[in-house]
This record gives sequence, C-alpha cells and structure tokens, in this order.
Amino acid sequence: MNKNKLNQTKSNMNKKLLFISFAFTVILNQNLFAQKKDTIYKEGWHPRGVMSVGLTQVALSNWSKGGENVFAVTGISDYGVNYRKNKWVLKNSLLATLGSTKTGSGSFQTNDNAAALETVLIYLVGWAVSPYVSNEFRTGILNGYDYSAETAVQTSAFFDPGYITQSIGFTFDRPNFTSRLGLAFQETFSNQYRQYSDDLNTNDVQEAFNFQTGIESVTETNLNVMENFLYTSRLRFFSAFDQLDVWDVGWDNTFTAKVNDLIAVNLNFIVVYEKSQSLKTQAKEGLNLGITYAVFK
Repeated sequence: MNKNKLNQTKSNMNKKLLFISFAFTVILNQNLFAQKKDTIYKEGWHPRGVMSVGLTQVALSNWSKGGENVFAVTGISDYGVNYRKNKWVLKNSLLATLGSTKTGSGSFQTNDNAAALETVLIYLVGWAVSPYVSNEFRTGILNGYDYSAETAVQTSAFFDPGYITQSIGFTFDRPNFTSRLGLAFQETFSNQYRQYSDDLNTNDVQEAFNFQTGIESVTETNLNVMENFLYTSRLRFFSAFDQLDVWDVGWDNTFTAKVNDLIAVNLNFIVVYEKSQSLKTQAKEGLNLGITYAVFK
C-alpha cells in the first residue's frame, strides 16, 4: 500500500471514530437532559477513591496437554475529589494502573503502566453547556519495554515521554456523563526517547520538547447498565492545527460486574492511535477477577 492510500485509510478510520463518538454523545444526551439540575452538583468537597487488584494464576505439573505456568497481577487506583462553591465546580481525578505478567521460566514483563492527573474548572452559567479550563498530566510510571524481540528493548521511562495538555472551551456536564470540546495546548516532553517529541518537519535534530496547538474533545460516561453491572468509558481526540487530517485517539472502556462488596469481574478494552507512538492502531484487552475496595464513596 502506497503512502497516499495509507494516509487515506487513516483519515477514514479517524472519521469513523469521530462519527461513533458523536452518535454515542447524542444517544446519551437524550436520556440525560431529563435529569433535574438540582441533582447535578452539591456544595462542598466530595472525595471518591477505588483501589482494585486482579490476579491470574495457572500452575501445571506433568500436564500432557501442554501449556506453561502463568502468573499475572494488575493494580488500579482511581481517586478523585470534586468541589462546588456557588457557580464554580472544581473536578480533580488521578488514575494509575500497573500490571505485570510472568510466563513459564521467563521474567516478569510489564503489561500495564500509566498515570493520568486531571483538573477541570467549570463555571455554571445556566446554559446547556458551561465554559471550562482544564489541565492534564500523562506519563508512564515504570520503564516500558518492547518484548517482541528476542531481547527486551526499553522504549520509555517515567515522564519520558510525558504529556501536559491545557484546554479551554465548553462542556456538557451531568452526573453520569460529560463531554467537552475546546482549544488545546499540548506539550510533549522526552529525554532519551525523543521519537515521541520529534518534529517530523525538521530532519537535522530530534527535539526533546514539542508544543502543539489544536482541538481536544473528551467524552466520559459512567452508567449502571443493570444492577451490579457498571460501564465506564473515556474517549479522547486531539489534533494539531497544522495536521488536522491526523487525530490522536484514546478510547478506554471498562465493564465491571460486582459479585459482592469486595469481589468484582472487570473487562477492559483500550484503543489507541498516536502517530508518534506507532503508525498502526493499538488495542489492549484484559479480563480479570479481582478485589475492589472503595476508599471513599
């Protein structure tokens, strides 16, 4: 496939994802507009926090059908605190995930490694949408590796790369659904792994810092599909003004089935497309039975 056809394929994929996001937003808005305004926010501070640990283990001994021993552990911390004072709303969230897998006699390999800290300030003007400003930090926590080769190759480290994004625009915000669109400023930092921050328009040097101005869209939902069954989703788009035919896409979906107060089954599916990371769409799926504990409710 030549370069033009490849770019056209990527453009069509991005258009399809944008259409899915728009349709998803319209369907949810029809249900959520009916909620009473006095239930959207409450005055004061409102913390929340959930920690969960998932384990997978397979042990074999003289097993004639084949296979290898497997041990995997995944940890998730999801914290947040919201504050309401008159018409001002401050929303803070911190999400961190770590996971590792050991197969057979091999060493542990990292399979999940990310942290995101976000702050959103909203001014309620009484419209269907409200103005907002936001700031987000994104980074890996531990060193990241590519295990596809015979010898693991390190591809990232803490804040290498690191992303900081500021955005200003309008948001539609409800208890179980929020969608915002705004002008965004994205800074990409790197040290040793400069392919993530490299400006492709310059050929003589790989930059350790890249500043982009563009458009950002973030849509989040938190729905109780049925009793003891929760669906959460976060869909983010970003495109710089100098390359509006290329969009960074991050879509994180989690289905949680609660067994009891401590045990839950989680199915997580993530789709990522970032040209600086890979020319191909990345996908990750994980299913685990784990222990979930609510620190704050």
